[in-house]
Amino acid sequence: MVPSADAMESVPYVVGKVRRETRDTFTLDLFPANGQALGPFRPGQFNMLYVFGVGEVPISISGDPSDPGKMVHTTREVGLVTGAMKRLKQGMSVGLRGPYGTHWPTEESRGKDVLIVAGGIGLAPLRPAVYQVLANRHYYGRVALLYGTRAPEDILYGRELKSWRSNFDLEVYVTVDRASENWRGYVGVVPNLISKAPFDPTHVVAMICGPEIMMRFAVNALLKRGVDNAHIYVSMERNMKCALGFCGHCQLGPKFVCKDGPVFRHDEVAALMEQWEL
Repeated sequence: MVPSADAMESVPYVVGKVRRETRDTFTLDLFPANGQALGPFRPGQFNMLYVFGVGEVPISISGDPSDPGKMVHTTREVGLVTGAMKRLKQGMSVGLRGPYGTHWPTEESRGKDVLIVAGGIGLAPLRPAVYQVLANRHYYGRVALLYGTRAPEDILYGRELKSWRSNFDLEVYVTVDRASENWRGYVGVVPNLISKAPFDPTHVVAMICGPEIMMRFAVNALLKRGVDNAHIYVSMERNMKCALGFCGHCQLGPKFVCKDGPVFRHDEVAALMEQWEL
């Protein structure tokens, strides 16, 4: 099947603000040019961002689903295209197409406890899920966010985390691999926090995003606590290029991360995640 012109065509967006989050991570606030906007998105989906004359990359949407008029993307400077994005200024233009991919099961989790586990920049794809859960807090049981980074200076959305922590509707646990002199929080990898997290293992939905090795250890910790494998969701955001499953770069066994994911129920990809060569 040939993709439609709409699926392949970028929509022009204007940069509203570029915010530095950490040494190598930044956030873009993007607004539609001439009133032409992408459709609404669901937590966990991604867009393809195109810097004119440089190239295109997939980046998860990290903004509020209730405000689809503003597209927010947090990414790390890791290559030519993201390097060009970091140099964008207010009023400059980029191209967007999307949204693409599967989503976090926020609506399906109603009536249950919710556990959100993020490692490093993995908090960005989970941030819309936090927004949506908090906006509909009365539908859920206990809600906890476990977040881990390499060092305190690598923490994303620091002010927002403090705000969430002060909200009694959300329990926030933050850990770092290497503590600084002034750090007073947890030290260690984020899967270690799962034993401390407040949730009913028979009545919880877990959403995990981060490095694949971190996700494997987090899943193992959840299984040890008695969480059903079918209630664990992971985001496999890797190697995506076209967003439509045509180029094959993101193939994971019989699945394509861009169109079958990036959010997968863990029992559907558990065997694939154990095969390092895939």
